[in-house]
Amino acid sequence: MSNSYLRRFAALSALVALTAAAPVLAADHDPAIKLGAGDLGGVVTGANGPEAGVWVIAETDGLPTKFTKMVVTDDKGRYVLPELPKAKYKVWVRGYGLVDSAKVDAEPGNYLDLKAVAAPDDKAAAEYYPAIYWYSMLGIPKPDQFPGTGDSGNGVPPSITNQAQWLEVVKTDGCYTCHQLGSKATRVIPEMFKKETKTSAEAWERRIQSGQAMNWMAFMIGPVNGKRVFKEFGDWTDRIEKGELPFAKPQRPQGLERNVVISAWDYSRPTAYLHDAISTDKRNPTLNANGKIYGSPEESTDYVPVLDPKTNTASEIKLPVRDADTPTTKDYPGKTSAYWGDEKIWDSRSNSHNPMFDGKGRVWFTAAVGAPKNPDWCRKGSSHPSAQVMPLEQASRHLTMYDPATDKFTMVRTCFDTHHLNFSYDGKDRLWVSSGFPSPGAIGWLDTKVLEETGDEQKAQGWTPIVLDTNGDGKRGEYVEPDAPIDPTKDKRVVAGIYGVSVNPKDGTLWGTSLGFPGYLVRLDPGPDPTHTALAEVYQPPFNEAIGAESGFSPRGFDLDGNGVAWMPLASGHMASFDRTKCKGPLNGPKATGQHCPEGWTLYPLPGPQFRDVKGSGSAEASYYGWVDVHDTFGLGKDTPFVMGNANESIIALHDGRMLNFVMPYPMGLYVKNIDGRIDDPGAGWKGRGIWTTSGNRTPQHIEGGKGTRPKVIKFQLRPDPLAN
Repeated sequence: MSNSYLRRFAALSALVALTAAAPVLAADHDPAIKLGAGDLGGVVTGANGPEAGVWVIAETDGLPTKFTKMVVTDDKGRYVLPELPKAKYKVWVRGYGLVDSAKVDAEPGNYLDLKAVAAPDDKAAAEYYPAIYWYSMLGIPKPDQFPGTGDSGNGVPPSITNQAQWLEVVKTDGCYTCHQLGSKATRVIPEMFKKETKTSAEAWERRIQSGQAMNWMAFMIGPVNGKRVFKEFGDWTDRIEKGELPFAKPQRPQGLERNVVISAWDYSRPTAYLHDAISTDKRNPTLNANGKIYGSPEESTDYVPVLDPKTNTASEIKLPVRDADTPTTKDYPGKTSAYWGDEKIWDSRSNSHNPMFDGKGRVWFTAAVGAPKNPDWCRKGSSHPSAQVMPLEQASRHLTMYDPATDKFTMVRTCFDTHHLNFSYDGKDRLWVSSGFPSPGAIGWLDTKVLEETGDEQKAQGWTPIVLDTNGDGKRGEYVEPDAPIDPTKDKRVVAGIYGVSVNPKDGTLWGTSLGFPGYLVRLDPGPDPTHTALAEVYQPPFNEAIGAESGFSPRGFDLDGNGVAWMPLASGHMASFDRTKCKGPLNGPKATGQHCPEGWTLYPLPGPQFRDVKGSGSAEASYYGWVDVHDTFGLGKDTPFVMGNANESIIALHDGRMLNFVMPYPMGLYVKNIDGRIDDPGAGWKGRGIWTTSGNRTPQHIEGGKGTRPKVIKFQLRPDPLAN
């Protein structure tokens, strides 16, 4: 957040403090507002009466870690903030069409009426809009600009053949994989970059070379999309600096969206980012009831953040590595940062990415335990069964298990790369992992029971190539390699790096998404001996070159519901489902290579505006991951699908055919990478259930509050009505 913006925001806050009417301790309160000793409630009114669909926010520094709770007013402007931990709070009103009211002192157990403050103009109101309303202003080359003519022509590389392919990069494979775009911090170019460059396009090219994450940003954006991408981003920020405002306005929460209760705790460090967090076993949502929440700080630090929501206490545990030569992210290159200068704020060897509880309450992390070069038993010439089928030369991330009961770690050196992970439903506690990126296209697993019984990490693990049954005989046989044409007499190995990973509870098959354009959904049937018997199927989203961005393309993280239907976000701005049972043609054979089941796909447009230059039915939303509430931990019903509203600053659910957009209003900049549902008390109604997540932004300094802001653990709960306590 720039210094100039902080000055303007401080001035606006001072104006609000002078003009807002003081809060009223309600003497004659509405009888529908019933408060317990830990509740706070009242009515929010504005110049024209009750303010419906606005947020009331209560925040305190009076607990072991900073805590915030927020709710939405009902159609009469009434609110109830339930079950606030005992402390002194600052309370204020935020909403679309408003500016923040003055923060007032309050304690639980009281009635408190509040006055909302109307925004003096559209510019002031737009400062509170979710990022998508600003990001949708970005210029997108029109369909007639493709294929590109290179930097000497229109700036679009010839390899980008259509508008949809361009969108896939600027929405899901570029900057948006790491942090939100459209936030205040990203729609304003820092002064240091302006001083170092002559144009805003050059400033953007310099910007993405900053800090220790630049190796990813600069690689993905520049070479893939060419100079045109910097021109479009420079033009975007120039227009905003000159006063252009979003062409669309957000709607205040409606219906069930007003029943949400959002709690947030500070944890971790201002220099760390959290990929995601885990609260329970995905297969058993009552495990670890009321227990601690564990985060994964990936490349930023080895210190795993831990939140105890019962005591409102944040702590850390340090993930160890086995080998002293494990590389550190402190060595990542990068130019001077506008926030941190030349300080190397990241220093991690474990590089923990994704945590998951097992059935015994232990937490498994995909994490490095040694240097990337594999030991001999993984490589060519080894007697390991999987190495004989597919020798692997290196793996940069492996597995580490933490047991909270003993405070001890178990490290497992895997031959295959790990990224996301999920346990089987067959009682064997097989841990399946994704490899993350295409090369070399192996799917690996760890039999945790074998590891416990033998202590032999070599015996407990295995991996398999991804092989399609292109000869249609129903079994895996001799196959051709990825660079060879299909031979109808043989099977076919493909390179499809698995990203999201999930296990079908119905039949035990493993499913995963493969990133890119138009991307794949991969199904793997392990068979009795996965190394030798696993057979795969691949399904492409229903991309149609003729209609371009109006069709679906490029999945990211995903999940399976209880019936084995896959749910995921697409770069086209849709939530998508894929139901294999709807496929009409053969699922194997020489033609079953991805485009053989368009009827299995259903697309649902995501909330928010679409880019002006894009005609697709989706939105400018760039959702990171999908999750299914199989056990009804939130309250919308079993098998409710969710996707992350990374541009909407929300989590998004599909319920009764309608998208519900549960926005977190404070601090602005919510960027969720995945969510996790837990049931703490099955008999306590909505109070005993909730969804847990974390602010997964690689750049916590981009969040409202700026440099020094700490990541958050966030809990979403759904009440039966906005006044339930």
